Amino acid sequence: MIKYNLECEKCNTTFDSWFSSSKEFDKLKKLKLINCNSCNSIKVKKSLMSPKILNNKEAVINTDKNKLKIFKNKIKEYQKFIKNNFDYVGENFSYEARSLHYNTKKKSKGIYGRASKSEIESLSEEGIETQTIPWLNDKDN
Repeated sequence: MIKYNLECEKCNTTFDSWFSSSKEFDKLKKLKLINCNSCNSIKVKKSLMSPKILNNKEAVINTDKNKLKIFKNKIKEYQKFIKNNFDYVGENFSYEARSLHYNTKKKSKGIYGRASKSEIESLSEEGIETQTIPWLNDKDN
């Protein structure tokens, strides 16, 4: 895969796009299948770009740390949403999930809590849908 910085000759918009190879870009350009995402013009050309080169371990480690930080922040966002919109039932998750599933009067709020892998499998066999997400404790944040 190769990423090109592209520029529209009509509206001067710049944008990035990925191609399987430089030959693929040339082929698509010749078939007039590359267009500007702003004005839809097919007058698009490659602009100058420099490759990204990592030359030492520190750069790789910093990149990994940044990715981990982004990942943790996204998990924190999910956790905040869940805490604000669902009821915490703790270790009683399986019992509460069954209660909600078999109760004809549905609760307006969903639930979240802890369950073992075997409990989740058992719920699934009964047709009770669940989702498992990674959970960071406050001390891990």
